Amino acid sequence: MKMDNRNARRMMDRLGINMKEIPNVQEVVIKTPDTEMHITNASVSEVNAQGQRMFQVVGEVEEVEVERKTFSDEDILLVQQQAGASREKAVAALEQSDGEVARAILKLTS
Repeated sequence: MKMDNRNARRMMDRLGINMKEIPNVQEVVIKTPDTEMHITNASVSEVNAQGQRMFQVVGEVEEVEVERKTFSDEDILLVQQQAGASREKAVAALEQSDGEVARAILKLTS
């Protein structure tokens, strides 16, 4: 059974599904801990199905490797001890404070 655009829209309306194009999108970036996906010349559609928002993205994809900042064990240990935090929290605080130990400690203790 073939369905034309009009019938497809009617069916989507009956199911409570609303779809709209998001205009003037320049770039979409998807970040993971290790990589970033930069999608340029993107065409983005938003689908709202019963309160759940989903996005469909079409475009040119470029995958970029993310440089992970490394911190010395001494810095991590100092932040852990001074803030009473786990290693993971200390590393996260150092990343957020661009490696500045004092700011990382303040971030965790205030």
